[in-house]
Amino acid sequence: MNATETTPQPPLTTHLINRLLSIKPLWNIAKYQARQMMINRAEKIGVPWRNNVKILKKAQNWTEVYTKIENTQISYPDYYLASFHAYEQGNLCWEAALEVESAAKAVHSTIWKDTEGISIEGDAKIRQNYHHVLKSQLIQPPQNILDLGCSAGLSTFPLQKAYPQSQITGLDLSAYCLAVAQYRSQFYENHHITWLHAAAEATGFPNNSFDLVSAFLVFHELPQSAAKAIFQEARRVLGNGGYFAMMDMNPRSEVYRKMPPYVLTLLKSTEPYLDQYFTLDVVSALIEAGFQTPQITPISPRHRAIIAQVRSL
Repeated sequence: MNATETTPQPPLTTHLINRLLSIKPLWNIAKYQARQMMINRAEKIGVPWRNNVKILKKAQNWTEVYTKIENTQISYPDYYLASFHAYEQGNLCWEAALEVESAAKAVHSTIWKDTEGISIEGDAKIRQNYHHVLKSQLIQPPQNILDLGCSAGLSTFPLQKAYPQSQITGLDLSAYCLAVAQYRSQFYENHHITWLHAAAEATGFPNNSFDLVSAFLVFHELPQSAAKAIFQEARRVLGNGGYFAMMDMNPRSEVYRKMPPYVLTLLKSTEPYLDQYFTLDVVSALIEAGFQTPQITPISPRHRAIIAQVRSL
């Protein structure tokens, strides 16, 4: 559907929760509880979180892979140095990179719990729904794709499956996550993926380099200034007729409107920029960046896909 957005304002409970989380000991408790809840949920649905990490740690010489993929000239933006996802160092640590796949399955296992129950298949289903929307709205298959904030490749490998003849670049600020993505590449035949350690708001690519720029569950982790800068960069590297696509949390979902304060506190303890994302006018920001009015499509009870084509000059 064509989109118009009104920016929601944080309720009083949000301000209270923010004040509580500003107290370091309380934030640490909330962060610990959130992490334990995820691990326990994962193992309950059949994802051996702890064992997966043990296996991955022994899979190869991670320091060697990291050294090969790291961009030593990179300058990390301040927002990326914040603690998030219950990790003190955010994504700049091995723990985050080795656990991200298990975490995704745990987090997304409850998406359809009211209709289908908690399921290990929730993560795969939301990715399938995103690609269904992509294929229905893109006029022709893209040949060059940029996957922004690709992490350990969880969003990149499905893009390769959906568009097997395309050249894909997975870009992320975490060389730790990219090292895991590089390792996982060996299990995918005939992949055409390049992994790049760089910032999404300063990719370094020439103008008109891509047909599709995709960002899967990235923008809820960003302050508004960074989100708008990335929209601008996406427009710059896209050619005429190219598309920007994102999948992320839907601030207008009833799930978030009705979320109990305790659960919201745990969520916010791991997502420091959630308020900024929930109040970002994505439609206006994309239009300002040089895109046509985007199409917004709900793809789960709490997520949405947003697709915008480059506006002709």
